[in-house]
Amino acid sequence: MIQIKINKLSALIILLCVMLTGCSNELNQPELNNNFAGGTDFSKTDEMVFSLIGVYAEVSYRNWERPLVISTRGDDVNAAGDQQGLKNQDRYVYDNSFFGSRTLWEGYYGTIITAHTAMEQISRYMELADDEGVALGEQYIAEAKVLRSILLLQLSQVYGAVFIPESSNLNDFANVTSVPSKDEVMQHISDQMDEAIPFLLDMRPNERTDLPGGVTKYTALMIKASANQELKNYQAVADATGQIISSGKFSLYPDFYELFKTPGKLSDESLFEMQFSDFGQGTGENVSHLYAPYGPQGWTPAVDGASGGWGFFEPSMKYIEFMLDRGEDERLETSVLFTQKGIDSIIATTTYTSATLPNFVSNTTRDGDQLNDSERAIFSSGKHYMPTNQLIGERRAYGSNKNYIIFRYAETLLMYAEALIQGASNSAMTADQAVNMVRERAGLTPLSGVNLDQLVDEKYAELAMEWGKRFFDMVRLERYNELSYEGRTFTADKKFVTYHQDQIDEFPILGDLID
Repeated sequence: MIQIKINKLSALIILLCVMLTGCSNELNQPELNNNFAGGTDFSKTDEMVFSLIGVYAEVSYRNWERPLVISTRGDDVNAAGDQQGLKNQDRYVYDNSFFGSRTLWEGYYGTIITAHTAMEQISRYMELADDEGVALGEQYIAEAKVLRSILLLQLSQVYGAVFIPESSNLNDFANVTSVPSKDEVMQHISDQMDEAIPFLLDMRPNERTDLPGGVTKYTALMIKASANQELKNYQAVADATGQIISSGKFSLYPDFYELFKTPGKLSDESLFEMQFSDFGQGTGENVSHLYAPYGPQGWTPAVDGASGGWGFFEPSMKYIEFMLDRGEDERLETSVLFTQKGIDSIIATTTYTSATLPNFVSNTTRDGDQLNDSERAIFSSGKHYMPTNQLIGERRAYGSNKNYIIFRYAETLLMYAEALIQGASNSAMTADQAVNMVRERAGLTPLSGVNLDQLVDEKYAELAMEWGKRFFDMVRLERYNELSYEGRTFTADKKFVTYHQDQIDEFPILGDLID
């Protein structure tokens, strides 16, 4: 009953986001940024939440290519399909005319400006609010800071040096003379989280009843830890992740396979996920992400008429062989969908035979969806797969009703363990305990005296195909040889994607940053 209640509340919040789409689009219009969409009655302080919900709606709305621009570098995944710009990027050949790079920049900054506009609107409401309304306004502003920081974190991971908007006034960028470095951006994010945390709710996102799944203190701590990990400030990582662990509020979802599907929505493992919903109805209004790029180009679904995908996002053979060699079952089955061509390729290029491959290495998933051979990809991402038997009513779009996880507790544990291995200290638990919690769920034996190599492998096994986290780890740790695989050659000058020419034309200073 509790889960049903949460899902209904989540659906209500998402529906509000749909209703506010027009409003949040207005927030992106520069001419409205400084007069607060004129005509707003700021004395109606009970409507203050709508400004925040508009930011949530914008953060969750992402064109299909934006997550792929972030995610398709690294030895866990290959870009496939017919998007040459994406395929070039995957091979560290950066094209400043690739539309995906342009829309990532423009879309993320549009949403960051929306967040600042919302914060400014909320401040106007607070001027006319009672003490309770002022406290609520401070919380909402803190939430908006967290949401904008997620976007800034990902932008800087992709591009390195990026701008840091401080308000909704676009004139601030009329005559910029410098661009903050990646380290400066990460320090800014860490500082922003320090500002936000005192005003945020002390609970899991799924414990919220006002905005179920909304950010909390622990979301901010996770973002602070992520920014400091990029800075290699491992004590700050241990401190932030240690607070999450010591809270005792989070736990690993027991079924790794279902974590990324309907049963795992807003689980106790989630620190933040983008929420989508069919509102429990087989027809009518829905809010969804376009998961087709991750899906198989051809398949025979268990539910007739269920759509396949485009075959743009392919787990690498290197990752699959790595997982097979480790004896991974649950995490490999969850992370990778196989075609027969892919299985034949494993047999042809590795030491595995049809007799020695595990039974789950099949072109039919445990839920009965069969992947057929195609020209684009021989594997698909299981973490972006929604079994067709979990689709609702007449919903037939690939991944319909599926949430998109950004931060989860397993990553918290592994970040904490790495920080301790890198020399930090904390008493929340030992590095061995943190790693072994993750391994236990995966059905693996515990380790003793975990070293950095073992920790890196554990993160590879656990976090593959999730927001480019493997690539960013290898860059941070300067393990460039891992990124030179299957014909690719990675060098230190390939850490960051090239700015799109449109951005260089608008801000010539960006061109000066390109060697």
